[in-house]
Amino acid sequence: MGKLFIIILICFHYQLVAKDFNVLDYGAEADGITLDTKAVQAAIDACTLNGGGKVLIPSGKKVLIGTIYLKDFVTLHIENGAVLLGSANYDDYTTDTHKNMYKNEPHMDRCLIFAKDARSVAIEGYGTIDGNGHRENFDKGRPMLIRFLNCRDIHLNDITLINPAAWTSAWLYCDNISVNGINIISRVNNNGDGLDFDGCTNVRVVNSNFDNSDDSICLQASRPDRPCKNITISNCHFSTKWGGMRIGLLSRGNIESIAVTNCTFKDIQDSGLKIQQGEGGEMKNMVFSNLVMENVPRPVFMTFAPQRANVDTPEHELEPLKRMHDFTFSNIVVDNSQLDKNSAFFLTGFPGNYIEDVVIKDVQFTVSGGAGMEDAEKTEVNEYTQEILKGWWPEFSLVGTLQASGIFARHLDGLVVDNFNLTVVDTDLRNPVVLHDVKHAEINQVRLNKKLISSEQITIR
Repeated sequence: MGKLFIIILICFHYQLVAKDFNVLDYGAEADGITLDTKAVQAAIDACTLNGGGKVLIPSGKKVLIGTIYLKDFVTLHIENGAVLLGSANYDDYTTDTHKNMYKNEPHMDRCLIFAKDARSVAIEGYGTIDGNGHRENFDKGRPMLIRFLNCRDIHLNDITLINPAAWTSAWLYCDNISVNGINIISRVNNNGDGLDFDGCTNVRVVNSNFDNSDDSICLQASRPDRPCKNITISNCHFSTKWGGMRIGLLSRGNIESIAVTNCTFKDIQDSGLKIQQGEGGEMKNMVFSNLVMENVPRPVFMTFAPQRANVDTPEHELEPLKRMHDFTFSNIVVDNSQLDKNSAFFLTGFPGNYIEDVVIKDVQFTVSGGAGMEDAEKTEVNEYTQEILKGWWPEFSLVGTLQASGIFARHLDGLVVDNFNLTVVDTDLRNPVVLHDVKHAEINQVRLNKKLISSEQITIR
């Protein structure tokens, strides 16, 4: 009898402490027309005051909101069949949700869901968060969907995120992040990034699907004292108008210890892995393995060149470059047979600033080819100088067709290429490998249409 009493007491205590907070109980109309921001925020406030629990967006309901603030120990649970819908009125988004860290983009400062200095926060459920970010809804500003600032112990699980007016999410200076089983579809507006981790540590992204109008995942460091570090990404699929993964641009702090494995990339306009250091931090220690790509014109695109990307960096100031080193790309299969001749592994440092110690091995790379003698004899490829950049990013469009059909590397110190198998569908007069100002290069077992290439098929300048 005593044990039974104790069990009943424990269960009663659990019901008091661990409680669900249904937004309908806090006045939400949940009709997709009435603005329910206050009701949802009241449920969040009650939940955190209780010591934590779930704030429920019930299935079959559409809850319309402006900016809401997540707080300690709150799990925002969007049930299967439920929709949390962003307002189409820009004035429903508050102005105290930090800012976008890129220069010239204050129109993306506002956001729908915000958390600051929060711990143990989660967004989960098989429902949908719809940013309602269609272009006709936002003409004076485009709010992001989610922004977390200086938070820790964050979970984003099994949720579908669609239609942001700008980025889907920005994570600034957060620690211990787990993302699992999410779907992001962000094609209705510009700058539709998926997950942007800025100065974050201990991040895991797994089992997720990305369909974006801009970079699917970004790793960056906008503050010198907040590195982006200890990041693992696996079992994900990327399809996007721009880059599958972008590492850098915002790079005032260090970006290091990155592992990406078992991912697929398809129908990407710009690059699969876009790795760009330029603002004074150090970038190092990254492994990319077991990747399959289709219609991805630059499977790997690396740049090391000075630029100003950060909103807090004074105008006309460039931070001195540090180092960019220790990268391995292995077990990669790429089918670009349906694309044009502008398909290559493109790695370029800067005069006097070398990308160091890069390994590319065990690659199957199919390209369409088709380049003529004019491309093969091209001698000048633009450097990413300030005159070429004109205040913007080091994009491939500023360079144009490369002299290589497979790998173009420039300003590197330490390059190993091993077991690189290049298949060219149509006649291409360019050499498979072109090296400009590359020190300590070791090129082994490179095949062109199943035949080992000769030394004459490697251009060295």
